[in-house]
Amino acid sequence: MGEGYGTYSFEDISCTLKHPSIGVFDVNGAGVGSITFAMTNDVTEHENGADGTVMISKIKATNGTIVIEAQQTSELHQWLTKAFNYLEGASSSEYAKMGVMAYSPAMKVNHDAAGVTFQKRGDKGYQAQGQMVSWTLMSARMREY
Repeated sequence: MGEGYGTYSFEDISCTLKHPSIGVFDVNGAGVGSITFAMTNDVTEHENGADGTVMISKIKATNGTIVIEAQQTSELHQWLTKAFNYLEGASSSEYAKMGVMAYSPAMKVNHDAAGVTFQKRGDKGYQAQGQMVSWTLMSARMREY
């Protein structure tokens, strides 16, 4: 039994946002729509010579983005707003000290992001129904292992 298929559940994923001056927020699924980790740059470049020879360049690029969709009434959105407001007025030495870690036991995947900063304040719409707020975080170093 159980052969030939896998099971995914967002509830199994653990994600933590942390900053030494702001504190730690453990994302437990409440108020979250999605969390997406994306690398920003290509890690290879191909240059074609006049004779058709291809020169391949390996590029060590580790920066990326994390997009978090949070319900506008959630504790996660409140924490991100608090963090944004703090960092907006904080000294530059505080600015890039945030980290984000996520782990999926079912997929056996870890994400670890350091040097995390806000790209901008999260977009928020007001409508008849509550909405998701999209927060884009930029990471100077992101790993998946």
